[in-house]
Amino acid sequence: MSHTLNEAELVQYIAARTKADAAAIRNVLKHEQAFMNKLQKRSNADVEIDSDELVDYVLGQSDVKLHEPAIEAILDAEMQYLIDNGLADYDD
Repeated sequence: MSHTLNEAELVQYIAARTKADAAAIRNVLKHEQAFMNKLQKRSNADVEIDSDELVDYVLGQSDVKLHEPAIEAILDAEMQYLIDNGLADYDD
């Protein structure tokens, strides 16, 4: 991997592409991490994430005030940032 994750840079990258508020972005990312942690506890191997399930999970959190398209845009921008920085890739 070529870089380490810089949260401030990530949030700035997502905000520039989605026009979402930084606090809302951090909130979505927080819930995304909680979702992934739950999946990881159930599995000892790499976890495959279903994007629809992830979006539904985030939408279901009482402190999330965004609509589905905004959440999807945030998660898509995050993935693009991770790919651009060599921190992730799409698994076929």
